[in-house]
Amino acid sequence: MRQLKEDISNALDILRNGGLILYPTDTIWGIGCDATNETAVEKVYALKGRERDKSLIVLLENENKLASYVNDIPEVAYELIEYTDRPLTIVYSHAKNLAPNLIAEDGSIGIRIVSHPFCDQLLQRFRKPIVSTSANISGMPAPRHYGEIAEEIMAGVDYVVSYGREDRNERQPSVIMKLEPGGKFTFIRK
Repeated sequence: MRQLKEDISNALDILRNGGLILYPTDTIWGIGCDATNETAVEKVYALKGRERDKSLIVLLENENKLASYVNDIPEVAYELIEYTDRPLTIVYSHAKNLAPNLIAEDGSIGIRIVSHPFCDQLLQRFRKPIVSTSANISGMPAPRHYGEIAEEIMAGVDYVVSYGREDRNERQPSVIMKLEPGGKFTFIRK
């Protein structure tokens, strides 16, 4: 418990100062930053070697926060979030109040409501969305647990969370679904 509190405190300092963290999520380990800080988001793209037209996703701890970052939320989104049995990232149209370089060219953003002890507390304390992208160089396989994260990723972030490092359960990325304002949806990744 002490380690969790220390990790939260250290991660908050880094996020508030525009830095990058490496942290466990409800899916795989992620590289994170303040999703409202354009400079921090740019650091994530640079570290991953990721093309700027490939969007990153955002984590929120609660679906009540969606309206702060998305203009049109189809009612079905709340049902999908409530009843999904796997972590679900929903790509919404008309993103707002996020770093401009985080929002896709078509104005959309992928958001996942996370349920994870570390992420929940971090998001509640930070009070802003956090970027979450797989902890790998673009084009390389996503790490299924902490032990598979490349040294160059670890060296490229400002803080590596201790919580969850010993968990060797193999994790999978989230399901990704694009949800149109009218409620029509298509799966991007199952």
